[in-house]
Amino acid sequence: MLILQNISYTHSNKELLFNNVSLTVNSGNKTALVGHNGSGKSTLLKIIAKELFPSGGIMEIDSEPYYVPQIFGQYNHLSISEALQIDEKLTALHEILEGNVNESNLNILNDGWTIEDRCNEALKYWSLNDLELTQKLGFLSGGEKTKVFLAGIMIHQPKLILLDEPSNHLDAEGRALLYQFIKASAATMLVVSHDRKLLNLLDATCELKTNVIKAYGGNYDFYQNQKNIEKEALAQDIHSKEKSLQKAKEKQRKTLEREQKCDSKGKKKQEKAGVARIMMNTLRNKAENSTSKTKSVHAEKIVGISQQLRELRDEVSSLDKMKFGLDNSRLHKGKILVAAESVNYSYNEEWIWKTDLNFQILSGERIAINGNNGSGKTTLIKLILEDLKPKKGILKTVDCEMIYIDQDYSLINTDLTVYDQAQQSNVSGLEEHDIKMRLNRFLFTQTDWDKPCRYLSGGERMRLMLCTLTIANEAPDVIILDEPTNNLDIQNIEILTAALNEYMGTLIIVSHDETFLEQISVNRNIYLN
Repeated sequence: MLILQNISYTHSNKELLFNNVSLTVNSGNKTALVGHNGSGKSTLLKIIAKELFPSGGIMEIDSEPYYVPQIFGQYNHLSISEALQIDEKLTALHEILEGNVNESNLNILNDGWTIEDRCNEALKYWSLNDLELTQKLGFLSGGEKTKVFLAGIMIHQPKLILLDEPSNHLDAEGRALLYQFIKASAATMLVVSHDRKLLNLLDATCELKTNVIKAYGGNYDFYQNQKNIEKEALAQDIHSKEKSLQKAKEKQRKTLEREQKCDSKGKKKQEKAGVARIMMNTLRNKAENSTSKTKSVHAEKIVGISQQLRELRDEVSSLDKMKFGLDNSRLHKGKILVAAESVNYSYNEEWIWKTDLNFQILSGERIAINGNNGSGKTTLIKLILEDLKPKKGILKTVDCEMIYIDQDYSLINTDLTVYDQAQQSNVSGLEEHDIKMRLNRFLFTQTDWDKPCRYLSGGERMRLMLCTLTIANEAPDVIILDEPTNNLDIQNIEILTAALNEYMGTLIIVSHDETFLEQISVNRNIYLN
């Protein structure tokens, strides 16, 4: 069992990340932890894994957790056995087998006599049986590094498993193994992921915000249904508050008009009756005070309702606030854009594909390029973009505008500010206020305009890239995306999905996210082997 009570975390720069959050994961439960990029999901996992220390709160864990981290190359200097923290046990085992049976080696090995067999079995399960435990992680692909840490689960056999974006670098085969493992495991799990297929395998979903973790009693689809109910209720609350605000303003107007009419009539009567000037001034001051008081009462009510309305509108999701407006491609549907005849490519005189490629890409199609890691998906993209020339066969492409978007959104120049990056796409001569209005539509407020792009998260870079496409005023004929969801949280995946569903040009996508491919209506696949 895992119990967190009033856990807080403050960055070294004194910035509060989350405050007094609590969470309970019962033994055997598999729980998803979701939330926007930057909400602190990974930090919370590191706190539970004892890699970070909270600034406040109590943590109770009934067993030692096993932590599978996000892979960013931070372990490249370690060997596989060092990364899995089994190097000392393996050394002790080999020394004992060679006759060096001393107390130190026996204590280190403890009851781990089968450690080598467990390693081999675990690596074989994750299709890593060709790797040596002495190999450095720096020579492995991102998917292989992730699998190494996943193999550690079978080696250490923990009761509590912490998974941080475990499917991020895995190909279709690796993801299938991961899903199978999660379904079969009896361990307690806390999982951070944007892989919605994976999230639907879990028992419960918890949403992390600044001051609360809200629990939903079901998988991701259940969570989404509950969020939709909350969204509808929020829309009704906003509509109700808007009506209340309108009524309050109308009541204020009518009350003031009535008082002004009464004051005017009273003044005329007093003048006819010959009331003394000093008395007239006194009566006028009383009337003005009364009007001022009336204004104050109504203004206070209007301010209160306006504040409530602002708070409700702040809860509206970013997706509902955005307007994409991507123009259609200039090309008519069905035009042949790319034609490959017996195409292949080689590195070190070795052909990438077992079978030469023959295919056409037509304008308006939505095509997924499928294949396991190392099957040549990125090479095919470079051939389509004409960054590479085929070593065999013929690849023809028509003259059209293609934009390539990789998982790091490298089209964004990290040396520019947000505003300057937007201005770079301003080929139609939009005024400054129009550029800033577009930035606002993509959730970049005034405080963001001068921010250097190097400080933007993956989701922010994606939104800025979409913004620049709308500023350019003419959508590209072809958009090629290479693992575009890898560094995005679920909210930003939904934003990207909505934008691509508005786009009417040609899409070529490399992605292992089956839910994403389904939601953007991919209608054809090119399989590589």
